Amino acid sequence: MASLGEDISNDGDAPPAAAAVADGAHLLGFSDEILLHILSHVPSIDLILNVRHTCRKLAALCLDKSLTHTVLLQKDYEASEDKVKQLVTEIGWEIQQLSMAGCYWLSGSTVEHVARCRGLVKVNLSGCHLTSLRLSKVLSALQRLRSLAIDVSPGFDASQLSGECKATLSRVRELKQTLYTPSYGVVPCCTSLEKLLLYFEILDRTREGAVLSGQLMVGQSNVPRYQHLRVFYARLAPGYINQEVVRLYLAVLSDRTPENLHAFLISVPGSFAESGATKNLLESMARNVALDALQLPKSWLNGSGLLQHLKFSSPFYFSFSRCALSGGHLIRRVIDGGRDLRSLAGLNLSGCAHCLAPDSLLRKAEDDIDSGILETLVAACGNLRHLNLSAAHHHSPEGPGRHLCQLLARLCHLRSLSLPVCAVADSAPRADRAPVQPATHAVPRGFGKKVRIGVPSGPDPFSGQAGPLPSSVFWSLLKSVPFLDRLELIGSNFSSAMPRNEPAIRNSLPPCGRAQSVGDSEVAAIGQLAFLRHLTLAQLPSILTGSGLVSIGVQCQQLQSLSLAHLGTTGKVAYTSALADMLKHCKRLKDLR
Repeated sequence: MASLGEDISNDGDAPPAAAAVADGAHLLGFSDEILLHILSHVPSIDLILNVRHTCRKLAALCLDKSLTHTVLLQKDYEASEDKVKQLVTEIGWEIQQLSMAGCYWLSGSTVEHVARCRGLVKVNLSGCHLTSLRLSKVLSALQRLRSLAIDVSPGFDASQLSGECKATLSRVRELKQTLYTPSYGVVPCCTSLEKLLLYFEILDRTREGAVLSGQLMVGQSNVPRYQHLRVFYARLAPGYINQEVVRLYLAVLSDRTPENLHAFLISVPGSFAESGATKNLLESMARNVALDALQLPKSWLNGSGLLQHLKFSSPFYFSFSRCALSGGHLIRRVIDGGRDLRSLAGLNLSGCAHCLAPDSLLRKAEDDIDSGILETLVAACGNLRHLNLSAAHHHSPEGPGRHLCQLLARLCHLRSLSLPVCAVADSAPRADRAPVQPATHAVPRGFGKKVRIGVPSGPDPFSGQAGPLPSSVFWSLLKSVPFLDRLELIGSNFSSAMPRNEPAIRNSLPPCGRAQSVGDSEVAAIGQLAFLRHLTLAQLPSILTGSGLVSIGVQCQQLQSLSLAHLGTTGKVAYTSALADMLKHCKRLKDLR
């Protein structure tokens, strides 16, 4: 942004339009609306402390409410102690939304300066150093606060919160709490709470090796009141202690389920056994509420008729991850239950191995899908924006129009999609077919590339010339969902080495046989997704050189995160050169794994 000050007269005024440079208008000659849009992409620290002092015009624009209303310092590593204090001094009275999430390097005294932003309506202090007394001091000054995100660390004591702090908390409607110790945190003080997001990160043992108990400590066991609650979300990290503490939260809900509850989501790695309180809660929910979003531990759904009894008004999200849900059950209990699923935006069937298969055991092949079930699902949920079918084998039967990719192509509103690699294979491998030899194809000279092995013949992904489209069903699927923002293509037998919030690591299994026919050409097809921002590719054994990655780098200019694992033959990494070429074009990449 330093160049903004070039060609500006000594008196600090912007140059007149007549002084525009010969090859185009001067930047400051643009309208205020365009300049405000440009400035909205400048970090707040740089905007207020540097750009604002460039000239008079920018000094006025940088203080526009559209730029000072929201300040995001989240993981902004250039936000030093002095800069944050100066920023709050300069525009603290204008800030209404502030995020300091992940700013672990800021001292507690710097975090205290948040109290000067008295107009704050929403603040995120997750990852910041906060004691009970410091939190009390900050919240006591924020009388307009309605949304809060904090960490609850060992040593937290709710009895140290002042009356002014509790008055602020009584008006908070949205709370996100990350628990590192058994505690209710500030939940009992939030009597107007409508949205509660809980992240349980409690270790079973202290650093000294002492075993922790799930019993809440004295002074932290005040029973919260949930009468206004509309959204309850809990995500548990692995560990027995996290399950014990979340049961205490749920026990309160089981006594009196809020009538306005419309979203109930619990994400648990592995198994989480039901208790008497949780059974009472589910029965109460079936009687008293109409849900719009549902996610339950798999053991709570497997073998029960719960889905048939729960009422839904305008459902927008269902998660049945890793449940023993067959295609017949999916149709009878979810789709044919008299529910209108046109409002459904998200559906998670990850790890549901038989969700697209009929109940009958007399199937053509063990992992073949029933195209009729998938067609019914697509027809009923035509407005889906997020679909997850990963962690299972979904093989399409032979026949035109019956392939999984062809049926999913009807979901033109999709924005995120997760599929197993074997599901995008054109057809089943046959023993009588000769192995396909990789074609030799030269990448156009415009990028100075050498001849690569494994690039398919067909339309050139780099040239602007029209050509016949490949006949791959995966290519056709991606063409039908051009606005896809997130894509995951993961081998059905793939297991992460570090499954943070997933079940325990499974035994290492070889890739599915059908995945052998998914290679560089299918990866190149991803280049059609001009709006793609997040891409995951894992366990694709037929990647020869990774040439398709270059196509993605050139054409997917919005890509922000890229995760690659187990591409090609085990023990051989042959795509390093292609990856290096790809990364040259990924100008917006923020996360590479």
